[in-house]
Amino acid sequence: MSSTITAEEIEIRREFNDLLENCTRCNRRGDKTLIRKAFKVAYEAHKGMKRKSGEPFILHPISVAKIVTQEMGLGVTAICCALLHDVVEDSEYTIEDLENLFSPKIASIVDGLTKIKGVFDSNSSFQAENFRKMLLTLSDDVRVILIKLADRLHNMRTLSSLAPMKQMKISAETLYLFAPLAHRMGFYAIKTELEDLSLKFRYPDVYKELEYKIKRQEKDRLQFIEDFSAPIKEQLTKNNIYFDISGRHKSIYSIWHKMQTKDVPFEEIYDLMAIRIIFDPVDSIPEKTQCWNIYSIITDIYMPKPERIRDWVSTPKANGYEALHATVMGPNGQWVEVQIRSRRMDEIAERGFAAHWKYKSNESQESELDKWLKRIRELLDSPQIDALEFLDDFKLNLFTSEIFLFTPKGDIKKMPMGSTALDFAYEIHTEIGHKAIGAKVNHKLVPLNYVLKSGDQIEIITSDKHHSRREWLLKVVTAKAKAAIKSAIKSETKNRIEKGKQILEYELKNLKLRPSARIFRKLLPEYDVTSKDELYSKIGSGIIQLDELSKVLKKNTKNKLIKYWSLQFSKSSQKNSIPVDITLPKFDHNHPVLLKENVEREQPEYTIAQCCKPIPGDDVVGYFNQDTNSVVIHKTKCPHAVKISSSQSQLLVPVKWTTHKVLSFLVKIAISGTERFGIYNDITTIITKELNVHMRNISLSGHDGIWEGTIDLYVHNTKDLNNLLMNLSKIKGVESVNRVENIR
Repeated sequence: MSSTITAEEIEIRREFNDLLENCTRCNRRGDKTLIRKAFKVAYEAHKGMKRKSGEPFILHPISVAKIVTQEMGLGVTAICCALLHDVVEDSEYTIEDLENLFSPKIASIVDGLTKIKGVFDSNSSFQAENFRKMLLTLSDDVRVILIKLADRLHNMRTLSSLAPMKQMKISAETLYLFAPLAHRMGFYAIKTELEDLSLKFRYPDVYKELEYKIKRQEKDRLQFIEDFSAPIKEQLTKNNIYFDISGRHKSIYSIWHKMQTKDVPFEEIYDLMAIRIIFDPVDSIPEKTQCWNIYSIITDIYMPKPERIRDWVSTPKANGYEALHATVMGPNGQWVEVQIRSRRMDEIAERGFAAHWKYKSNESQESELDKWLKRIRELLDSPQIDALEFLDDFKLNLFTSEIFLFTPKGDIKKMPMGSTALDFAYEIHTEIGHKAIGAKVNHKLVPLNYVLKSGDQIEIITSDKHHSRREWLLKVVTAKAKAAIKSAIKSETKNRIEKGKQILEYELKNLKLRPSARIFRKLLPEYDVTSKDELYSKIGSGIIQLDELSKVLKKNTKNKLIKYWSLQFSKSSQKNSIPVDITLPKFDHNHPVLLKENVEREQPEYTIAQCCKPIPGDDVVGYFNQDTNSVVIHKTKCPHAVKISSSQSQLLVPVKWTTHKVLSFLVKIAISGTERFGIYNDITTIITKELNVHMRNISLSGHDGIWEGTIDLYVHNTKDLNNLLMNLSKIKGVESVNRVENIR
């Protein structure tokens, strides 16, 4: 045996021993024996396999198992499943083998973690199908999702060994699905790390710059925490409260996200600091009361900001999070967030679902996390045919901002911010939603698309004569409402199809004919439909009348048929069109497609996405649109690009700008400042005369000595735009000038 193999074996043994020694819940006899057995099977299955980094593959399942036990607090079954999670996919072992070697439960969880193999509907997505299959196992055991989160976390920690394009795809998928999922399951630390790592691989330069700025402030931050905490420690100690107090800064991703949404630089992010107080509760006093007592002590020292109180003790978040948050004015005029938690609350905040389960026996009512799991199971009971639709509906269940609403009897309901009266109707009961015709909010009549606010009391008005309609999908935001409406529409469509089929068969029978491929070849182009189901549906709803059926069948439709199928070929991306083999162009993902400036071509080689409107110099990615057979260019941070990366990454194309000096691109800038005679003229002079930039629209207005507005103008690239912004910022009286990002 060579020295290299020996070194690898030593590393594998060291990592596995660390897993056994730090197993948080391996207390029963035989627990470690079962883990050793799972390791042995995994070791044999992955023998000789290497990861992209060159390390032995078996180190990956060991690392996932360590996350599962040490960072999530799960037990022996989850550890074994983590060790075995890639065995079925990468070796000859089957789910039946694992059931025989271990147990039906372990086999079932591993099955949920195993990627799908096979061919799917060409309109579907491998990633979306894979994610749906994993969630289907949620009906049996939530540990499938938790182990998948651990798997994703380790993959993100080791992502540097993959190609840049692959890094971007995985990072986008992580940000779109897995980070919100970790948040929903209550794993704040994991959610934060997934977000930070996604940013690190999507925008490495931005990440490094922010990391450097945070580290540069480390000494000052520690001193500030000490100064701020000293009087609080003194008063808490005087009141015989046992506690720990610590300070933390915002995560790098949350800082970057705030810079993007607020359009401010790092130096203008003022709430970088948060102080956390974790206390040992006194059994005889309710934890809620103790939280407010500590709040009272703190606000005797520092002035609070009343509108920034967040009472997650009285009404916990949907992921089970409990704490009392307050923002107070600290030394040197700096706002500081203070988080107050008991030990139990802190464990739930850090350990998420596992800690929630530990304390479940103490809960008299169904927890918010239980309610969320119930909603997901309801969604899975009738999964959409289209996996991408399912993915969107599931994403809606990962909302983070909530409002509190009341029924006419005073019962409280939690719903996502932006929910409408129709969403509320479906939240009460599906049948109430189907029959809703209006609502009363705070005793005033409102339409079904009325957006609700926290504290509203809602009464739904129904009618047995009404039923759900397709346009209602535009009036709801919750997954439950969307799924119920889609289900009702599909049921209605199915009934129309059946009715239409019976009508057609009856009419053909009168002509002494039976349905056949020859007959449908005549009927489909004549009635301008793309499938038998569409034909049946339109007959069933009365849109198509069969009075002239005999004449239609006698027609010579050869020319029309050729024209019809040519049209259908161009629509081949539609769901019910005739199967046409579409071969995607081959793209070399190691060499990006160059976005050239070719003004002589009648048809451009690429199109600019209207959702984010990138210009040359922006960080961009291409998306191959099968409908138009062209590449659409999105900004990498565009939500649509992130979503495509998460669900249809096979259509992503690496792209890179070349120099653009002829074509111009429309951008919007926001500008503001203090009033000065002639300042508007100075601005337009800089833009049009000195920099020779064409303006399309200018809107500036002033009041009380302050002016602000926007300017739409054409530039060639980001270099020209930055030069323009720099020159405008030098004008006396201009306080800020920034590009308005079209990200929606």
